[in-house]
Amino acid sequence: MASRLLRSRAGSAATAGAAAILLAGVGLITAGPAQAAPRPCPGAGPGDPARCAQVIGINPGSALVMRTAPNYGATPVARYGNGQWLEISCWTTGDPDADGHGYRYWMQVSTSRTWGYVNDWYLDTGGPSTWKQIIRQC
Repeated sequence: MASRLLRSRAGSAATAGAAAILLAGVGLITAGPAQAAPRPCPGAGPGDPARCAQVIGINPGSALVMRTAPNYGATPVARYGNGQWLEISCWTTGDPDADGHGYRYWMQVSTSRTWGYVNDWYLDTGGPSTWKQIIRQC
């Protein structure tokens, strides 16, 4: 997954931050998602408290795997591609992201068919400084 675009996240590894600065200096980073924060789920009615995020940063031919626990050894329950919506229930910590940035925040998420955990690095939530204000800890 080396081609994944770097996103700035509070608490990410210092090396990822340094790499982002270096890449930005040579013009290799593109703009992040227009709306990087949990938001009302598609189709939600007025007053519906549910918050959703989209899957981002997954390489073509790959998938974000939802698991039964916030670690990569947990049983896979579903796979998602870029642009798919997941409803966020709460956040916790677990294994670092699969791309080596050291990002340990995971979201408990659900769809109409299943629920589980995904590493937040691959969601357009905007990072902990954004979502900790509106998403409860598990």
